[in-house]
Amino acid sequence: MHEGTAVNTVSEMDGLRVLVGDDQADVLEALRLLLKGNGCRTVTVDSPQALLLAAQAESFDLILMDLNYARDTTSGQEGLDLLKRLHEERIQAPVIVMTAWGNIELAVEAMHRGACDFVQKPWDNTRLLAAIGKQVREARDRASAQRLARSEIEIARNVQQRLFPRKNKELATIHYAASCLPARDVSGDYYDFLDLGPGALGFVLADVSGKGMPAALLMANLQACFRSRFEHGSQTAPALLKSINKLFHESTRPEHYATLFYGEYDDATRELRYVNCGHLAPVLSRADGSVERLDATATVLGLFADWDCERRTVKLHSGDRLLVFSDGIAEAGLDDDAGSEEFGEDRLIALAGTLGGGDIEAAVERILEAVRVFHPGPAADDMTVLAVRAL
Repeated sequence: MHEGTAVNTVSEMDGLRVLVGDDQADVLEALRLLLKGNGCRTVTVDSPQALLLAAQAESFDLILMDLNYARDTTSGQEGLDLLKRLHEERIQAPVIVMTAWGNIELAVEAMHRGACDFVQKPWDNTRLLAAIGKQVREARDRASAQRLARSEIEIARNVQQRLFPRKNKELATIHYAASCLPARDVSGDYYDFLDLGPGALGFVLADVSGKGMPAALLMANLQACFRSRFEHGSQTAPALLKSINKLFHESTRPEHYATLFYGEYDDATRELRYVNCGHLAPVLSRADGSVERLDATATVLGLFADWDCERRTVKLHSGDRLLVFSDGIAEAGLDDDAGSEEFGEDRLIALAGTLGGGDIEAAVERILEAVRVFHPGPAADDMTVLAVRAL
């Protein structure tokens, strides 16, 4: 090894926190002095266990570690195992490994397991410092890109939240509310309330195929289709949905589609006219304790150019409760593990009873909270519920 070399990377390495792992005291001291002379602050450890504990306890800008420790001196298995543990613990610091001249294959294997670079022993100070500087620059570039991405996602999330209706129109015979919990930063679920004139309301709940940003963009496209159709004047529900299917089909890839429930409510007649486009059947819990399901009356939107639907009508009587929901609600808890159980329709029917009085928006939040309690882990899909209580 060469002693005491300093390079013009001091400015970019100044204040850098480096964790160094090696089982030889003289190697640790030589690396400490070299890095200190180039502005770094170092923590040195002499075993894989100590390195893992240090990486878990503190945040480092870079980890510099040997592959061979006390268990053996040639196979590098301890170092490879340590790389695996660092990955499992989601340690974000880039890792440079050090290995002997004859262990290039081992270094390549280390790169496959997550190391960013390798330096041969005995090391050349200039080469080592250049490798550290390169990893620092790349790590900072990645962090900057991640911050920008997070900023853009946050903007997208805020924009999407503003696309959801913010103020409900008051009707004499029903109270209604809806809420959406994205599984990721943005949602592929869509709900809306549409003013159809005095005493009339339209409402939509849709679930766009996919998740994350692509699904959110499709959701915004679907919403734009709905609102642009209303700006061109009123249409019957079948005509409206046929035109929206045409727009959605022409503007999306062939594999993209949306399930959708669309309803139009009339305060004077208490009639709900609806079209169910391949969506999970909403649950209508009657005041007398009976339950009806508003089954599909058409296939999904966006898959087929030639598309048609049937409109059906039900009456809402005082005390009736309607729940429209996405599959993220009904299937919460369902995964690939044998014996897993989904939240399911029976629980939703029981929860419909919570819509019997009080604030309808609070009741919707109670339903979502019940789903979160049933499945407290990360949500696999967006969860949206729309509730209507007949007065």
